[in-house]
Amino acid sequence: MKEFTEPELLEKAVLEWFKNLGYEVAYGPDISSEGPKPERDSYSDVLLLKRLKGSLIRINPTLPEEAINKAIHEIVHIVEPTLEKTNRKFHFMLRDGVRVEVSKGNRKVWEIVKLFDFDDPANNDWLAVNQFTIIETKEKPRRPDIVVFVNGIPLALIELKVRSFIEAYNKIQNYKNDIPSIFY
Repeated sequence: MKEFTEPELLEKAVLEWFKNLGYEVAYGPDISSEGPKPERDSYSDVLLLKRLKGSLIRINPTLPEEAINKAIHEIVHIVEPTLEKTNRKFHFMLRDGVRVEVSKGNRKVWEIVKLFDFDDPANNDWLAVNQFTIIETKEKPRRPDIVVFVNGIPLALIELKVRSFIEAYNKIQNYKNDIPSIFY
C-alpha cells in the first residue's frame, strides 16, 4: 500500500469533498494530451473545449451550432489591454452570456449564448482537477494543486501546500505572471 505524504492526503481529502458535492474528479496528467483520457491539446490550453462545447449545446438547446462556435471563439480570443479589463469582460460573459451574430435565413440576428445554467445548476458540468499542469508564458511549468472547472471553464485555483498567507499570496502572484489565461 502506498504511503501518502501530508500534502497528498490533504489534496485527496479536498478532492473527496468535491466528489461528495457532485463534482467529477480528474487527475491532471490523465487529461493532458499524452494522458489516457485527453481533454486538451497542449499544456497551454486552460479551457477544456470539448466540455465547454458540450455544455453550451446542452444549456442553449435552441441555438444553432454557429452561435455556440462563435461564443467559444469569443471566449478564447478575449483581447483587452490589461488583465483587469480582460477579467471584467470575461466576468460579463460569465454573468450575462456571450452575444453573437448568426444567420437566420436571409438575415442576421443577435443571440445570447449562456455559459452557465443558473436556473438548473445540475445542468452544468462540474469538475475538480488536481495537478493540472500549465505551460504558457515561460518554460517553467506551473501546477496548481486543484483547478475547479464549470462547463470546461477554470473558475477557481486552490493551492493547498502553503504555510502562510504571504506564501499563498506570492504563489498566486507567480501564477498570475506565468499563466495569465487561467485568471480570466
